[in-house]
Amino acid sequence: MKRRLLAVILLSSLPGAALGQTAPNPTRTAWVQAVDGGGFEARLLTTATTCPVMHTDGGDVALRVRAAADDKFPLLCAAKVPAGTSAADIDGKPLPMPVADPRRILVIGDTGCRLKGATTQDCNTPQQWPFPQVAAAAAKLRPDLVIHVGDYLYRETPCPPGDAGCAGSPYGDNGPAWQADFFTPAAPLLSAAPFVLARGNHEECAREGTGWLRLLGPLPHQPGCLNHIPMFTVDVGKFRLAVMDDAGAPEMLVNKTGLPAYTADIAELGRIAPPVWFVHHRPIWAAITGPLGIPVGGNRTLVQAAHDAAQAAGKDAPLIAPSVALQLSGHIHTFEAINYDRSVPPQIVAGNGGDLLNVTPKDLRGAIFQGSQTVRVTKGISVGGFGFMLMTRAADGWGIDLFDSAGNPVRSCHFTAARDGGEGQVDCPESK
Repeated sequence: MKRRLLAVILLSSLPGAALGQTAPNPTRTAWVQAVDGGGFEARLLTTATTCPVMHTDGGDVALRVRAAADDKFPLLCAAKVPAGTSAADIDGKPLPMPVADPRRILVIGDTGCRLKGATTQDCNTPQQWPFPQVAAAAAKLRPDLVIHVGDYLYRETPCPPGDAGCAGSPYGDNGPAWQADFFTPAAPLLSAAPFVLARGNHEECAREGTGWLRLLGPLPHQPGCLNHIPMFTVDVGKFRLAVMDDAGAPEMLVNKTGLPAYTADIAELGRIAPPVWFVHHRPIWAAITGPLGIPVGGNRTLVQAAHDAAQAAGKDAPLIAPSVALQLSGHIHTFEAINYDRSVPPQIVAGNGGDLLNVTPKDLRGAIFQGSQTVRVTKGISVGGFGFMLMTRAADGWGIDLFDSAGNPVRSCHFTAARDGGEGQVDCPESK
């Protein structure tokens, strides 16, 4: 009886199924994502009991069991996408295939709906939680690749009694909550392009880490939860993404247990062929509004890791390897574009995809970074409001277009990589 009840709950949580209705076919959510070791993998979350076949233009590929169904999650299937594949489908539903040289890269982050104790977000109203609208608008822009900079599931505790804004919401690290907060609203975008997925602090082991590693992690699935996974790289045409797991790197104090792993990851950046885009959820040097309106920030753990890696590299070594042209992060719930001195590559923060927004100064110059007295902002701005960004390759770098949650243009920026292999520059001129 318990098994039957669980199956009904899981089925009702997936798109296209409702309690009391019988689905004619197993309900499925499919996507394609970058994985450790290179290449991309097709994944399928399904209420079926067996894994199907993926049909490609190069032949059929059998999906294998990545994680068997249990008391929290449905069956998860996976298969590597063969190199050079240009078309694939599962049961007639096309999968988005990776392109060799992406020219349109969409960046989103911090997309879930917050339910934690007394702090609740109106998950049932688009104006309050716009991620479904964000995903639909972003998919219409036909990106070649999507980078999610972390924080997918914020529904940690029950909706308070009598709160119509989140009534009926699932919560916790389980299939129904992951469907509600990520897979169902993200469906248009999952169908539009392959994903590169960073791990956010909401996916650390004390929160939703077990589910993230199972569903979206880049490593082969293992039971339990890993506090940290090694940095992995994704070849993206003429440059590389280096994706670091900094889920357990707190801002206000140094995580001495995790510090060696973060130091090793930052040191590893210097051994990756340039140019590199450094993708990590928690920005090292970014800011929110502090006392008297002064921008304050800085991640003490990652600042210490950067200093330790530079010290080990030798005298006058930069805090971030010169192979890194750009940093992409989330965590702060706004958009920020920051340029620094001291040979630190520019930082873009794109954490405005759905969760409650942070207040940040429009001008980030003069920011005070805890634990780091040597890094200063030479030019930095923030743009408030929910939304996402699209990076489009240009002759002299990348255009960056900011959109609100409905897909309306908000502001344009430009990223130019340094010609000598060093850090680049992000410019966001005022709208005329």
